[in-house]
Amino acid sequence: MLTAVNPATGETVREVAQDTDEGVETKLAASQSAYHDWKGKTFAERAELLRAVAKYMRDNVETLAPLMTEEMGKPIKEARGEVNKAAWCAEHYADHAEGYLTRQVLESDATLSYVQHLPIGPVLGILPWNAPFWLAFRFCAPALMAGNSALLKHDPHVPGCALAIEKCFRDVGAPEGLFQALMLETPRVEAVMRDKRVRGISFTGSARGGAKVAEIAGSEIKPVVLELGGSDPAIVLADADLETAAETIKTSRIINAGQSCIAAKRIIVEDSVYDRMAGLMTEKLGALKVGNPALDETDVGPLARQDLRAEVARQVKSTISEGGKCLLGGETPEGDGFFYPVTLLGDVKPGMTAFVEETFGPVGVLIRAKDEAHALEMANDTEYGLAAAVWTSRERGEEMTSRIEAGQVSVNGIVKTDPRLPSGGIKTSGLGRELGPHGIMEFVNAQQVWIGPVKDG
Repeated sequence: MLTAVNPATGETVREVAQDTDEGVETKLAASQSAYHDWKGKTFAERAELLRAVAKYMRDNVETLAPLMTEEMGKPIKEARGEVNKAAWCAEHYADHAEGYLTRQVLESDATLSYVQHLPIGPVLGILPWNAPFWLAFRFCAPALMAGNSALLKHDPHVPGCALAIEKCFRDVGAPEGLFQALMLETPRVEAVMRDKRVRGISFTGSARGGAKVAEIAGSEIKPVVLELGGSDPAIVLADADLETAAETIKTSRIINAGQSCIAAKRIIVEDSVYDRMAGLMTEKLGALKVGNPALDETDVGPLARQDLRAEVARQVKSTISEGGKCLLGGETPEGDGFFYPVTLLGDVKPGMTAFVEETFGPVGVLIRAKDEAHALEMANDTEYGLAAAVWTSRERGEEMTSRIEAGQVSVNGIVKTDPRLPSGGIKTSGLGRELGPHGIMEFVNAQQVWIGPVKDG
């Protein structure tokens, strides 16, 4: 049984039976059958379906958004935004997939030679709980527009969200089997990954989980995209607009109660402006309202599970014991639900727990840097390499980007995922790319075509 617990109350809100082995087989067969029909559809026909799904989500946002609030504690105003962003992703690929996948003519000795981009078959998405709708469409919109079918194995703690996403497709008349949710506990997904009908795997989750998925995919010779954890640095230099930087970093750190891979986790500040930045961050984080995620006035909801809260509390206590200073929050509250206060740690140094580990909660970490070179050294001093931000002059920031070890860098702006731009990590933050023109290329056959005769000369 897949069980959803409301993290604001600790109460069970939904129980959904797992798919039987026979049920999984039925879904795999249906996905394969749907793929054989769908790959022959034109881009215009595929786009018509994706636009219909997007419209359905926008029209039903007040039904869909509360599912995230109920099952994983996302504040309702953020949940509405996520549904609309997922719809935007579907619309973006409906509009641009044909252009992204247009054939590429390459000169050779042939009369004509080019690369065309063809679908490969059913693609499996294995996804976490922290952004149920957005991550689903980040995976499925490009895969479907490329001509593949999609199987969604969502986190077992958000079964209602998984079924609702499947229903979006069903209610607009998607072909049977084109998009299906697999209702499985995580250990049972390995058999699906190894099934010969599944031709690609997209995984979002921990580095440990990603390593296991990569091992399985490699043993089966299947393409895989991994979007894993991050301990993203936000570098703030002395010439930055501190007020704007603090406001933006506050937003980045606190989205989804800090449960975001690309949130600004390590705030590395040049020494001459450190105290001022610490004051601004304390003020801005301290003004946030923690409470019932179903209320519009709530800024920060609970963490998704009790064990996640316990892990964040451990990291905070450990960092303080190692010499870090608690400037705000830091104490687990009494009462129902899995709430944790907005917390700010100061004078964190390399080697401390909150510097080394990914903090997946509403915890900001301030780190002093002597200068730009020291800030860059500490930014890169991590096993992760997902995203980063730099706050300084535009010219200086742009020059620094090539020296930052991360898959994406924002200069004087928030780090975010955008359907128009590729996203992904390096080092233990993953491999491959999602979104933009790069993302849709991950699950296609880049087929070389050579047409003779050989050209004269």
